[in-house]
Amino acid sequence: MWHTYINATSIDEVLQSLKDKGEHARIIAGGTDLILELERGVRKGIETVIDVTRIPDLDKITIDEDGIIHLGPLVTHNHCVASKLIRERAYPLARAAWEVGAPQIRNRGTIAGNLITASPANDTITPLMALGASVTLQSVNGTRKIALKDFYTGVRKTVMQADEMLVDISFPAMKTTQRGTFIKLALRRAQAISIVDAAILLNLKADLVTSASITLGAVAPTIIHAPEAEKYLEGKKLTDDVIAEAARLTMDASKPIDDIRGSAAYRKEMVRVCTMRGLKSIRDGHEQAGMPADAVLLWGKNDSERGLPVRLDPLAPIETTVNGKKYSLKNGHEKTLLRFLRDDVGLTGTKEGCAEGECGACTVFLDGKAVMACLVPAPRAHGAEIVTIEGLANLTPSPSPKGEGGLHPVQGAFIKHGAVQCGYCTPGFIMSAAMLMEEKENPTKNEIEQAITGNLCRCTGYYKIVQAIEDAKSMAEVNHG
Repeated sequence: MWHTYINATSIDEVLQSLKDKGEHARIIAGGTDLILELERGVRKGIETVIDVTRIPDLDKITIDEDGIIHLGPLVTHNHCVASKLIRERAYPLARAAWEVGAPQIRNRGTIAGNLITASPANDTITPLMALGASVTLQSVNGTRKIALKDFYTGVRKTVMQADEMLVDISFPAMKTTQRGTFIKLALRRAQAISIVDAAILLNLKADLVTSASITLGAVAPTIIHAPEAEKYLEGKKLTDDVIAEAARLTMDASKPIDDIRGSAAYRKEMVRVCTMRGLKSIRDGHEQAGMPADAVLLWGKNDSERGLPVRLDPLAPIETTVNGKKYSLKNGHEKTLLRFLRDDVGLTGTKEGCAEGECGACTVFLDGKAVMACLVPAPRAHGAEIVTIEGLANLTPSPSPKGEGGLHPVQGAFIKHGAVQCGYCTPGFIMSAAMLMEEKENPTKNEIEQAITGNLCRCTGYYKIVQAIEDAKSMAEVNHG
């Protein structure tokens, strides 16, 4: 897929590499879009991939003395979901981040990558546009700051130059007088691209709207505002009639097309419906309904990257630890982690179901977080700690006490409840459930369902799977006792 893979250890190294390689280089962080684009040939001529995930302190979320929130280029969707600051001072972004993919995707995918991919259906662009965000781009020639509204020039097109790196995302924190939300409509509840999404941010004084920002995704070539609706709301109370008219004006601002996910006519009507729902939820104080207070992240009890920084020479072997055993392998530099584990390490328990992050059969633990191995470049394994289904029972320290026969309690519960059907998806389900047990002492049924949203069972037997995970905790307690 690429010829040279650089594990960068500083921004200066990244910028120099971009200058030297030009159009033939791309930065990779989460890689949840780029890996697929390279495999499918959408991104042609890319010879060098520059991995920035080993650069320290780029995953920080901060607020400065002027009330401006800053997101580093390695801030993931799950970082935003877990951030108290984002939940309290930029709730529409927290909600949108939670709506992205599944926990394994959110553990790798970054907000910066979502912005750069520039799809009008990318969820986090919509709330950031409503919040008035800007991006800071840096090259060896200097730095420039661009308002997000001026960043896009079309579908998957931005003003970003080949030698630039996005180093900061910034936006004003919501004031105490502001309230907002994010509404997404998709074909299913998780792992789905938006048919329509909308972000709404209102400034309220008593019962009156003093200013409004309404942005729409997946209904135009880029994320757009609904200016007539925004202006109409100013100075008005959110009565049913006002909400209905604002929703109609928002619908009129949309310019959708027919595609595989929905017709243009359906999208326009759903813009009206989603806007109405969003405005009513803000008026009634229910804008955070459905958002879990303590969302499942699948990153256990340690949310930090390990082994930073680390360098990998393009010709040097990949040195990694898999299931507690050290490996030094010369092959794999041009593969995904999934194929590296299967072909080079020789561990075939991690399955290839879709190879595009949809089914979760390839779920593994990378530096303490559940990820989909098909979307991780193999050289990211250098200096990392990886756990696959083969090493789960003997993991030290184990997420839970080992059960009968040396099995992890989740493995034992799957056998007991007949949750193993054709078996192909089982490794991924077990890995997700095991990480959930580390993260949550007593997961609820809803949290179990959250944890496996990224795992697809084609036998359609989810009842036994959920039942097994529910019982795994009690089995662990019995064995531990």
